[in-house]
Amino acid sequence: MIRRCDACGEAEARVAQRHTGRALCSRCFREDLLRRLGEEVERYRMFSPSERVLLALSGGKDSFVLLDLVKEVHDPGRMGIVTVIEGVEGYNRADDVAWIADVARSYGIDLHVASFKEFAGLGLDELVSLDRSRGLKTSPCTYCGVLRRRIINHYARTLGYDRVLTAHNLDDEVQTYVMNLLRGDRVRLIQGHPLSPTLSRYFVKRVKPLRKIYEWETAVYAFMRGFKFQETECPYIRFRPTLRAVVRDYLYEVERARPGSLLRILEAVDRYVERELLPEASRLGELPQCSVCGSPTAYSRRTCVLCDLLQKIGLPARLPF
Repeated sequence: MIRRCDACGEAEARVAQRHTGRALCSRCFREDLLRRLGEEVERYRMFSPSERVLLALSGGKDSFVLLDLVKEVHDPGRMGIVTVIEGVEGYNRADDVAWIADVARSYGIDLHVASFKEFAGLGLDELVSLDRSRGLKTSPCTYCGVLRRRIINHYARTLGYDRVLTAHNLDDEVQTYVMNLLRGDRVRLIQGHPLSPTLSRYFVKRVKPLRKIYEWETAVYAFMRGFKFQETECPYIRFRPTLRAVVRDYLYEVERARPGSLLRILEAVDRYVERELLPEASRLGELPQCSVCGSPTAYSRRTCVLCDLLQKIGLPARLPF
């Protein structure tokens, strides 16, 4: 017997949402994702119709979903895309970049393709090799994350975008919140909230429209829309932080036992940050600037993390910001 969609009552149900107890057809599932994204954008004033937004896309499923949904709620003429090529052998994502270029062209969206090699002089493989030759054993993910953030902010700031949109989903957000709670890191809890202040005039505000959408939902939606999934996994995945892996596995067990737990955790921490932490954030001053490159850095630091990393492996540290 065919089960009908619980929302429209007409089409065949194709998606079972355990956190709501509903079975939805393809159209109603898409409308549900659009509604939740729109509500989050409006609730936290993530971007306004007049603002230029830069989508930071890697080419994966979450990137596909972010672009596909945001173009329905924002003028593509006020959108741009930046994608960053890391420089990892066998993982240069040529197909992903080609797909992003095709989509950008079809909707008239400006595309900016950047690379670690162009920006820092070396790709990720070369940076990791230098690091290993000096016996430092820095996680490749550290180089990747720090450089990617610097490059994306550089493009957004120099090209005049008002917001950067990233494709972090609900799973990503809750894992990060829990990790920062375990560490007792109040500053990072504040920074993870959509209403966190921008503490430097050199930062372009980053927002995450997919933060209320499960990762499994982005995977199902991408599959239903015919997105071709990337088959090659980053070879550095084994270096990902152990704490995140532990937290992720535990949260998935909780979600399986009590569907909807990730949403409830996110909303609870959001309320805590809004009530207890954001008032103190309003008293924070402008971040200091790195003594080497001039980019914003933490209150307790004289140099930024990127300059420290590059200096340790013997590279010029003064990169554009």
